[in-house]
Amino acid sequence: MSLLALTSTQENLWWGAVIAGFVVVLAVAALLTTLVVLVRRIEKRVDLVKATLDEAAKNTADTALIAETAARVESVLAEGLEHHLFLGRVLDKVRS
Repeated sequence: MSLLALTSTQENLWWGAVIAGFVVVLAVAALLTTLVVLVRRIEKRVDLVKATLDEAAKNTADTALIAETAARVESVLAEGLEHHLFLGRVLDKVRS
């Protein structure tokens, strides 16, 4: 078995490289953990948005009735306008 003879400078450089490798591995592990946490948070929020959109779809399922309701509201407003105009003419005649 042969041993490699390293000077103290070379040995220090190797240990520095080993320690730097461990630091890089720890940094990558931390970044990947952060990425996984953020992706889970995004997935939860996407599910919340999807649920909100589903509720909005349920709430607007009866939009076909809006046109009919608008027509009836218009007729009620027209009737009210006729009463308003009639009372305006009558009151003017009564006051004179």
